Amino acid sequence: MTRQSPTAHLRQILRVLIPLSLVSTLYLYLYPLFNTCAFPLPPAQNGAGASAETGRAAFVETAKVHWHSLAGTAQSPNSTVFAPSRPIAPFRLLALGDPQLEGDTSIPTDYLGVFPHFKSLARHVTFQSSHSSLRQRVRQSLHDLVDIFLEDTFDALESLRKRIDLFGNDLYLAHIYRTVHWWTRPTHVTVLGDLVGSQWLDDDEFYRRADRYWNRVFRGAERVPDELAAYPAEEYDLAGHLGGGPFNESTAWTRRIINVAGNHDIGYAGDINEERAERFESAFGKVNYELRFELPLADTPLAETVFDADPKSNRLVPELRIVVLNDMNLDTPALSAKLQDDTYSFINSVINTAAAVEFQGHFTIILTHVPLYKPEGVCVDDPFFSFHDHDGSLREQNQLSAPASKGFLEGILGMSGSVTAAGRGRGRRGIILNGHDHEGCDTWHYINQTVVAEPSPEGKQAQAQAERHWEVKRWRQAATAGVVGREGLPGVREVTVRSMMGDFGGNAGLLSVWFDEAAWEWRAEYATCPLGRQHFWWLVHILDLAVVIGVVLLAVSTLLSALRLDVDGSVERSVARLCMPQRKVVDANADADTPVNGSEGVKSTTPPG
Repeated sequence: MTRQSPTAHLRQILRVLIPLSLVSTLYLYLYPLFNTCAFPLPPAQNGAGASAETGRAAFVETAKVHWHSLAGTAQSPNSTVFAPSRPIAPFRLLALGDPQLEGDTSIPTDYLGVFPHFKSLARHVTFQSSHSSLRQRVRQSLHDLVDIFLEDTFDALESLRKRIDLFGNDLYLAHIYRTVHWWTRPTHVTVLGDLVGSQWLDDDEFYRRADRYWNRVFRGAERVPDELAAYPAEEYDLAGHLGGGPFNESTAWTRRIINVAGNHDIGYAGDINEERAERFESAFGKVNYELRFELPLADTPLAETVFDADPKSNRLVPELRIVVLNDMNLDTPALSAKLQDDTYSFINSVINTAAAVEFQGHFTIILTHVPLYKPEGVCVDDPFFSFHDHDGSLREQNQLSAPASKGFLEGILGMSGSVTAAGRGRGRRGIILNGHDHEGCDTWHYINQTVVAEPSPEGKQAQAQAERHWEVKRWRQAATAGVVGREGLPGVREVTVRSMMGDFGGNAGLLSVWFDEAAWEWRAEYATCPLGRQHFWWLVHILDLAVVIGVVLLAVSTLLSALRLDVDGSVERSVARLCMPQRKVVDANADADTPVNGSEGVKSTTPPG
């Protein structure tokens, strides 16, 4: 059997690795295409019963957008053939949850020091430390010597591994943002809290992570300018218009990131203080503000039907209102009463400056971090609250309390369980997006107005009012049961976006909002685009690196062989010297018993005697 040379072995390995590397790399960098990711597509025929398309049709229209851009640039005759045939949503929000950038708190050498026991040992042996006796000094020195090998060495290796892991994790998150942003072409982007991994960071580490956030994970992006992050007012300036350009994109807003404050950024109610709030705002933007975007009416007859042109009309110019809300201190007790008052004052301003519920045409998107209250079993996170022992302030929560959630629904959105309320209690149309629950959840909150109280006695009236409370179901369950949109059941959808961290599949949320002119209402739909766990990202890049190294080695080997150098022989001899050291010892012992001449000895041919 012919023995293969190392070069032949390498060539055979590359025949397997190169196709595998090409296929896996192609999938990794084009995974939104393979997963048919796309923003939900508005229905071909608008109407109350029409639903958006989140499957193949939405993907095809997104592909047409890319093809039309390329073909249009090249002035190809096919540019009109493959042009988008259906309008895409004028507002497309790329929603990312909980990146939680880690840092020095996860690196042992950053908080323990590099080989601290070696430094301690040096102090002992140079008599720079105090001990009661020489025996104690020797004893402590021996302890440090052992800890150098059993603790410091492993901490150093773990720190090196963690630094590589953090660098790779930043690139993994950056890959999600960059790839999904390129393919789906959002009009706006939001990160729904927990931008960094801990609220207990000192300022230096906080700003180091902020620098990684902007210059590595979301490179090329920018925060919302403070002058555009407006406080609610009766007279306000628009942050922009929707529907401009051939694909409804604004270059400025596609670069901006609407950041939401999370518990790992500023803390829960019992942790938030002015210092933490101020440094978050200096790095990522305000914690409470609103943005308003208007959809211009191109149809002149329709424009004449709005309230501005016809005071008898209940139609308003189509407008989206994005409310960015710090809900970390809605529940009590809070550490800073001032910051909590600021949050509630902001909410009251949002309510007081909203259009009356009787009017149509406005839509509210609420971006927060902590989800609304849900009974146990609806989502992965069940209701949970804990409090600090020293002052009783709120230490941790999985959800908002039921009263705080009720304030969202009945205050900001103006919904009510009573049909006698303004607008028959239907409230304002909108949707709520948040993070915090890393597993994600999609729910429908509603209240049953059909629970009718008995006219008398008073006790039955109170009982009926108690039964008329806010309920919640999973979105698909509510839609299947016909709860969504049913008369007498006003409600709103809440989407808790699954985390973009690798342990949760590298998820990205895709929210489409479009205007239904026939009903004069905004409508919304949500989809997801997961990459998969971070291990796949690592595996692909390690495989690519191995292929690059293999190709370089093969090229060098081929070049040296062309120069008549015995590359294979040199490699085999080097491997033999490294892998078979014992053979050298045996050969050396054999040489000691062998005559210098190399023969078995000189045999006399002359007879003795």
